[in-house]
Amino acid sequence: MSFVFAVPEVVESAAADLAGIGSTIAAATSAAAAPTTGVVAAAADEVSQAVAALFGAHAAEYQAISAGAAAFHRQFVQAMTAGAGSYALAEAANASPLQAVGQEVLNAVNAPTLALFGRPLIGNGANGTTVSGVGQPGGPGGFLYGDGGNGGASTLAGLPGGAGGPGGLFGNGGAGGVGGTGGTGGAGGAGGLLFGNGGPGGPGGGSASAAGAGGPGGNSGLFGNGGVGGAGGTGTAGGSGGLGGAGGNAVFLGNGGAAGAGGLADTGLAGAGGIGGAGGLLHGSGGTGGDGGVALGAGGTGGAGGSGGIAGLLGNGGDGGNGGVGHNTTGTAAAGGGGGAGGRLFGDGGTGGLGGGNVGGVIAGGIGGAGGNAGLIGSGGAGGAGGFGTDGVGGRGGAGGAGGTLSGSGGAGGAGGMSIQGTTGGAGGAGGVAGLIGTGGTGGAGGAAAAAGSTGGDGGPGGNAVLIGNGGNGGTAGIGAAATGAPGPGGTGGLLLGANGL
Repeated sequence: MSFVFAVPEVVESAAADLAGIGSTIAAATSAAAAPTTGVVAAAADEVSQAVAALFGAHAAEYQAISAGAAAFHRQFVQAMTAGAGSYALAEAANASPLQAVGQEVLNAVNAPTLALFGRPLIGNGANGTTVSGVGQPGGPGGFLYGDGGNGGASTLAGLPGGAGGPGGLFGNGGAGGVGGTGGTGGAGGAGGLLFGNGGPGGPGGGSASAAGAGGPGGNSGLFGNGGVGGAGGTGTAGGSGGLGGAGGNAVFLGNGGAAGAGGLADTGLAGAGGIGGAGGLLHGSGGTGGDGGVALGAGGTGGAGGSGGIAGLLGNGGDGGNGGVGHNTTGTAAAGGGGGAGGRLFGDGGTGGLGGGNVGGVIAGGIGGAGGNAGLIGSGGAGGAGGFGTDGVGGRGGAGGAGGTLSGSGGAGGAGGMSIQGTTGGAGGAGGVAGLIGTGGTGGAGGAAAAAGSTGGDGGPGGNAVLIGNGGNGGTAGIGAAATGAPGPGGTGGLLLGANGL
């Protein structure tokens, strides 16, 4: 038996489109009627009059055919519109009885487990509420199938948000609730035991002293991805931003969750980004580290980027988070997060995060995050670029990660950061060392310097090869307004076979 499915809204839309087409054709036919049916003879001779009569006869026949086609078109549109209405009426008549029957069946299935455990067999968990200012946890999903409920938000100062509920055998974890003033965000619920993603962590609560950290993302089920970490709360009136929540871990097959970003600050210390979740034991890439928070006011310090998560047996490491931009006059600018390690058997290391820039101070830009190391086989991750400095020197680029122990090339070093009004561009990061077989990573380029009398940054050294492979080339020198920096030296070639880098 074959079944035909009709969507009334689509049929109604098609009927309206056909009606519009018919109106357009009718208008064109009407406009052509006068000039074609009333063709005037070019002269008074018999031939001219015969030609004019012939064209006029053809035009009249065309108008007659067009009138018949228009009538058929109108009938067809009317039939289609009526059919759409019939479908809609039938759906409306059947909707309520079918829903009632379905709900009765579901209630009968869930009744035993609700009576014994207070939890349905099939269905989503209830969302947590706020009771006396305290966010309540979300309810668990049904034993067999269902998502966990979301955690409730807390309104009392210092209290965490409610945790997200866990999924059932199949189902996703619920989201964590928002923390109260200065409180931590609720943790994301765990994914279903067999299959399901972890829930996202809740945002931390803002504060004028110390803002709350974002809640961690929930771990996955056996198959599924880790949940995203919650963002750190915002620090106001000189308060510090909250830390970003860590990404949830995958269990067997799945990717680690991305970490939450650090909280913003005005004149205080912005929050650091969270750490990315780990990939699944068999296969899965690590989660991305959270970006550091940005300091918006004078004297504020940007938050450091979070590290990328490590991979499982097979998979790539997560990328590091970027350092936040600051407005500080003392101390150091925020560094980028390091890339996560690649899979223990096969996988590349993650890329390092960008170093944070600094506006309006003489301190250097932040150091770029180091690239993650590969496992047994794979390439090292590239280092992150150094942050810019307005009145200070540019930040140094991050070092490239090492290639796989057996085989793999080293990661490229990160480029040095630019100096806008300072004396020197940032130095490039060193290229990563290769595995037993592989090429050393290229050194990072030196950063440029724009102020009068300034010097470009030096290029980073190339990475060395080990047994078979060429050494990495050194990084190019940065260009300055007065002088160019020195290029980086090349890495050494392999002991058995390979040339030195340039």
